[in-house]
Amino acid sequence: MTDPVRVKRARIARLAKIGQRIGYLLFAVSAIAFFVGLATELSGALVTLVELCLLVGSVFLAPSIVLAYAVKAAERDDREHGR
Repeated sequence: MTDPVRVKRARIARLAKIGQRIGYLLFAVSAIAFFVGLATELSGALVTLVELCLLVGSVFLAPSIVLAYAVKAAERDDREHGR
């Protein structure tokens, strides 16, 4: 018999991990684009790419980090209370 709460937590943890990967990937693209722009010519399109990557990366990353910590805290609480 599987616990539906643990199944839901596992699904949330999986989604949080995917969100973190997407967010960090977008931050990396933003940093690479920024340094490429510094080395060459910082055009308007490159600045827009950096801004969009930072914005969308933050939208993915912030909630994903919070959800990942929430799942870890819930699992720890269950272990401490013998559930």
